[in-house]
Amino acid sequence: MIIVNLDVMMAKRKISLNELSKKTGITTTNLSILKTNKAKAIRFSTLELICKALNCQPSDILEYKEDK
Repeated sequence: MIIVNLDVMMAKRKISLNELSKKTGITTTNLSILKTNKAKAIRFSTLELICKALNCQPSDILEYKEDK
């Protein structure tokens, strides 16, 4: 299973959902879906925008955990 740690990176960078939305151009609704791990997929272009805004690597946001 892939876990999205967007909330963790946002907390580390002290940035709100609205501020990240403004920096990336991604709607707060779509960011919220990612933040709450409800997304089924993510585009590389979206991931790139988030990484650029948060000054991080994709591996800081995406994590693999084995299903149990």
